[in-house]
Amino acid sequence: MDLKNPKWMYAKAAMFVLIGAMAFALVLMEQPSLRTAAFLLLMIWAFCRAYYFAFYVIGKYIDPAYRFSGLVDFLKYLRRRRKKTGAP
Repeated sequence: MDLKNPKWMYAKAAMFVLIGAMAFALVLMEQPSLRTAAFLLLMIWAFCRAYYFAFYVIGKYIDPAYRFSGLVDFLKYLRRRRKKTGAP
């Protein structure tokens, strides 16, 4: 199986959307309210923005020489950077 094949990449993206939609629906079924739906939407938006920051903003504006391969790699980068600068 060619993991770089666009068809498989789209299928993977569709599965992530399906998993997210099902989780959203299940939480709303447990606690059906507009408030819960609003919190879930806010959470999704915030995590998307954090992911965008981790992989686009860091690589494009803060440290263009560094490329991340995943969130664990990003956390390692932050830890190494903190040790270099002495920041808490």
